[in-house]
Amino acid sequence: MTVYVDADACPVTRIVEKTAKEYGIPVVLLCDTNHVLTSDYSTVKIIGAGADAVDFALISMCVSGDIVVTQDYGIAAMALGKGARAIHQSGKQYTDGNIDGLLADRHIAKVARRKSKNHLKGPRKRTSEDDKRFEESFRKLIESCIL
Repeated sequence: MTVYVDADACPVTRIVEKTAKEYGIPVVLLCDTNHVLTSDYSTVKIIGAGADAVDFALISMCVSGDIVVTQDYGIAAMALGKGARAIHQSGKQYTDGNIDGLLADRHIAKVARRKSKNHLKGPRKRTSEDDKRFEESFRKLIESCIL
């Protein structure tokens, strides 16, 4: 098992590394040339800039049994299709039971944004409670994979 992180602007990268290290699970951080990362634990893969380059690289690397950390529903859907597990930075686990609804909601929101001249606000500021929730959910996911 390997944990793959869609690490471009991912706020939980260090939590993933710390937790995976405790379990002895390797981590691969994927980012584009605009978000260069360094790590003492993870393997860092810098992928050339380009629309969806990191996404396609991540999906080509992951296999059944791996864990993917991403906020992108499309990446999560492809990871699930390969038999990997996927988790959002909020701690919500993507499953075969919820991914279709999430993708449909994403499409509806995209259509609404195109029609409206009023853009929605960005996400709220991340809190320490958000980090705790993610770490707890990530631990549970790891433990369900290794049992």
